[in-house]
Amino acid sequence: MNMFKKLTLSALLALGFGASGAMAAGDYETKVVDYDFSFEGPFGAYDVNQLQRGLQVYTEICSACHGLKFVPIRTLGDEGGPHLPEEQVIEYAKQYEVYDPDIDDFREATPPDHFPASNIENAPDLSLMAKKRAGFHGPYGLGINQLVRGMGGAEYIASLLAGYTGEEKEQAGVIFYENTAFSSQWIAMAPPLYGDDVEFADGAPTDVESLSQDVSAFLMWTAEPKLMARKQAGFAGVIFLTLLSVLLYLTNKRLWAPVKKKMKE
Repeated sequence: MNMFKKLTLSALLALGFGASGAMAAGDYETKVVDYDFSFEGPFGAYDVNQLQRGLQVYTEICSACHGLKFVPIRTLGDEGGPHLPEEQVIEYAKQYEVYDPDIDDFREATPPDHFPASNIENAPDLSLMAKKRAGFHGPYGLGINQLVRGMGGAEYIASLLAGYTGEEKEQAGVIFYENTAFSSQWIAMAPPLYGDDVEFADGAPTDVESLSQDVSAFLMWTAEPKLMARKQAGFAGVIFLTLLSVLLYLTNKRLWAPVKKKMKE
């Protein structure tokens, strides 16, 4: 079920989800799907159910190789995130072991601890991957597409996970897999998802594309857990600046009214 454990060292070098894992740069046109994520737009918000499903996909599949070392386990209970009950966060933490320098030994993890680092040295950490990758680029580097559709980090990850065609080839003793979202068409990372890899309690779809979107949304949250707070602060800032502009305009008219009156006389 989990192909991550079967990857060779050469294959792991491609796990960065970017051009560094490409065989060679070429003119291959990548296909990044502009998925309609709930957190997009100025008023978008994370879908709690989707984040919980993405956490499950990460835990049961991706965590075999990849870590989230910059993410505290306790944040799984934060509002705006997966929002798990405190008891579930405590139980979830217990499945991990962390090294404690105070006792010079490993112990059972607790909510204040961070997720473990990657289990394999060359498997990249996924904590910030959704912010590190960009799915959309403007023509000639102008960034127009990014202005309209955003950076597209989550879209890129979802497109990559769902972009395997089933074609493969061997080169220099390494098996490469055709992927429509990868920069050079062929990637050394074996398909991590096959459909029906997990079973959701809410009965959500478990096809490859749905699983890819769920885990990508979760990785977007790990990369930017305060997205909702930032949007709220930005919205409040826009309102404040709008009111300030109106007040300054009215003040300007009041101050200059006597002067303009004298000039007319």
